[in-house]
Amino acid sequence: MAVTARAVEISGVVDTDHQLHLDGPVPIAGPSRVRVIILVPEDADLDESEWLRSAATNPAFDFLKEPAEDIYSPTDGEPFRDEG
Repeated sequence: MAVTARAVEISGVVDTDHQLHLDGPVPIAGPSRVRVIILVPEDADLDESEWLRSAATNPAFDFLKEPAEDIYSPTDGEPFRDEG
């Protein structure tokens, strides 16, 4: 069974808590489940600290906090210095 969908475009802002706030009401009679696709302008690159904060707080990476994943120590390996 094919499911059809219609697109509704509305702008919004993502705040510092990563919550999406729309600029106005959505023209859909609710309650209704929807799928959301977020388009981010290419010039809105996140700096490294934002990426690190996002990865550190994202529950998708919680498995890395397990003791079984802690297999390296600060004395393992050689420092990498990119001279390129």
